[in-house]
Amino acid sequence: MQSTHPIEALKHQLDTLCETASKGFIRLSTPCQVESLMGWLNVQSVYPRLYWRARDAGAIEYAALGVVKAFDSLGGLQADLAALADIGGEQPDYFGGMAFDPVTPGWQHFPGCHFLLPRIELRRHQTGATLSLNLRFDDRCPEAEIAQARACLAALEEEQPLPCLLPHVYQREDRPSQKEWAASVAQVTNPDHLGHTPKVVLSRETCLTTRETPNPWALLARWQVGATDCFHFGIQLTPHEAFIGCPPERLYKREGRHLMTEALAGTTHRVRDAQQDQALADELLADKKNSLENQCVYQQLLTQLEPHSSQVNMGEAHIVKLRSVQHIRRLIHAELHSDVTDQQLLSVLPPTPAVGGVPRESALAFIRQHERHRRGWYAGVFGSISHANSDLSVAIRCAHVGPEAIRLYAGAGIVAGSQPDEEWRELDTKIADIMSLLGMG
Repeated sequence: MQSTHPIEALKHQLDTLCETASKGFIRLSTPCQVESLMGWLNVQSVYPRLYWRARDAGAIEYAALGVVKAFDSLGGLQADLAALADIGGEQPDYFGGMAFDPVTPGWQHFPGCHFLLPRIELRRHQTGATLSLNLRFDDRCPEAEIAQARACLAALEEEQPLPCLLPHVYQREDRPSQKEWAASVAQVTNPDHLGHTPKVVLSRETCLTTRETPNPWALLARWQVGATDCFHFGIQLTPHEAFIGCPPERLYKREGRHLMTEALAGTTHRVRDAQQDQALADELLADKKNSLENQCVYQQLLTQLEPHSSQVNMGEAHIVKLRSVQHIRRLIHAELHSDVTDQQLLSVLPPTPAVGGVPRESALAFIRQHERHRRGWYAGVFGSISHANSDLSVAIRCAHVGPEAIRLYAGAGIVAGSQPDEEWRELDTKIADIMSLLGMG
């Protein structure tokens, strides 16, 4: 931010608020100017620090700091949303995510589920930027709430340019190794296994160790430039680690009762020559193995949505072209029953067959038994939830950035006809964008 005026304006609004009776959720807002939301986030001393931008053109860009309230369970979050809706007035957005498999041990400092109402929100929309201060008065002492809000405002720092991405020397280790990967693919494609589990999404952790890792916000800012048709997210729950990503896949978007989701599965690489690139896309659409992989996803999504919906419609298969890869995608629209909640949706939809497998339980059993690395929030969920609308991504094309290592994650759907070497190359293609930013491309 270019001046302290927005902060002073919020302090004045807070002073005025003390004299009036307040209840429920209140958001104080003022216009502001900002060049880089991540440049603003990076200099703040308040945690958690969070960034979110949905995939749609013209989507609001969010940078958030601190926490008014947080939930490590979907039940707690849903109860809070319902309580605030009963009070009425403006309704807040909660930001956060969920692990791929909350049943298994995950990453340290990353709970199986974590959604938070931030204290400070910096939002950039098409008409400008807004700095907001969030407060809650329905379940806490008003004086203490205002004192905490004042302390957070007082701690805000001026925006600074992001540091440059300097070259680093990395030591690479893949988990599993290519030999171990081939053995797992052979197990999944064994006819006896295919008979009961036609698809398992196997994943790989590529660990890059170095003396000092790059700044995660500088890395994400560079990454998002080449990922325009993707979601963009970053979260730091503690000062020493971050989870960032530019996923292309939507878990679902809910606007009132209308839900949109997608089957995004089936992959090939991209080339510079436009004719050859289109030929690869045509081959992908016609390929039996990749079509089967996509079919596994959409059939399960339809099965999961039908009990919760009055109507479900699926579109035609088409190609989505990203920077390094292209995918088969089918869009699905559903009209939800009036009593369906995000808690219900998040208890049935993730992990999708695009990141887990089919049937879900037997695919997860294989992953739990054979994968030695921890997926954590990779292939989990990240996004925003509110009473009226929710938008959530599948947390793929992501990186876990610690003080001495960056962990990159990629997965491949293994079905009948999958070849270990081809699938291994697909994993490399999926991490190619961030590897090139790290000087490893």
